Amino acid sequence: MYNNRSVLGIIPARGGSKGLPRKNIREMCGMPLIAWTVKQALSSRYLDRVIVSTDDHEIAEISKNYGAEVPFLRPEELAGDCTAMIEVILHAVEFYKNKNMTFDCIALLEPTSPLRKIDDIDRAIEKLIRHEAEADSLVSVGEVSLEHPSIMKRIIRGYVKPYEAGAGIITRRQELDRVFFPYGVIYLSKTATLLEYRTFYQQRTIPFFIERWQNYEVDDIYDFVCIEAVMSLMLHKTESCT
Repeated sequence: MYNNRSVLGIIPARGGSKGLPRKNIREMCGMPLIAWTVKQALSSRYLDRVIVSTDDHEIAEISKNYGAEVPFLRPEELAGDCTAMIEVILHAVEFYKNKNMTFDCIALLEPTSPLRKIDDIDRAIEKLIRHEAEADSLVSVGEVSLEHPSIMKRIIRGYVKPYEAGAGIITRRQELDRVFFPYGVIYLSKTATLLEYRTFYQQRTIPFFIERWQNYEVDDIYDFVCIEAVMSLMLHKTESCT
């Protein structure tokens, strides 16, 4: 709780994954991938509950072993490739509503984005609640450079063309305007507006900026290898400073 605002932390982790099978429990730097997000969430001073929403018994057991709550197993119809994340969140909110428990804010913490600073979660919660008069939700974003839309191309009838219609010739990246990509470090919203808009991208969504080394999320083995290398480097730096 922060400033008398209660916050529910939800970690979604279904068992099925086509890009990288069983990725949520694949070992990364000595722990299952999901354990990193569980530990980060449990270290927060402001999350009132940390739950894992999963349909998978093995993921559930591993999550509980690392301290997360798994108050239910997600129904099969909410664990498919095409299941919208908002449906997963609303299922959890409804579960607690049926137990006469409500939360002022909902934090979505994706286990596939484990590169968090130790205080990212709490700083994000502080930022949204401090600005609650003019903001309703918050999304973590990382600045895009190499994959800038003004540089991207598409293939039209066998020819390379600009992805953006009317894009000029850019010779220096420094000339580009700043654009950002949302990463799953944290998505945060007031519960009331999340139920209203059914998305974290609302009319009054503010950014939570992350650093370049955090701009990764696990979708396939190549992402996994990159993230593990970055995490290993950051852990080594931390150990060197202690």
